[in-house]
Amino acid sequence: QVQLVESGGGLVEAGGSLRLSCTASGRTGSSSARGWFRQAPGKEREFVAAINWIGSSTYYADSVKGRFTISRNNAKSTVYLQMNSLKPEDTAVYYCNAGETTSGSYRAHDDYWGQGTQVTVSS
Repeated sequence: QVQLVESGGGLVEAGGSLRLSCTASGRTGSSSARGWFRQAPGKEREFVAAINWIGSSTYYADSVKGRFTISRNNAKSTVYLQMNSLKPEDTAVYYCNAGETTSGSYRAHDDYWGQGTQVTVSS
């Protein structure tokens, strides 16, 4: 079982930066691939970024490439999402997931989600 806790959300002006953290606890907290997803009001949850368990491979949605960076510190069981050049359309609740990377993509585990952290970007 893996428990995930996100932090770091908040209100920021367009062009600003935020860093989200996702800390895991449980038996496989530091050895699983991790992904970030987001859900804006009235929209479906969408993939943002993912990283494999050793941190050697990363994956990004086209909408955030070049602006967001995912990284991890396995000693702290924590994955980070550095978000730069934020836009109003990045406004959403951001969720962390523990899953797996396979065939060059990320597969979310349905049972391992955090509670989410709100990111609001003002124009």
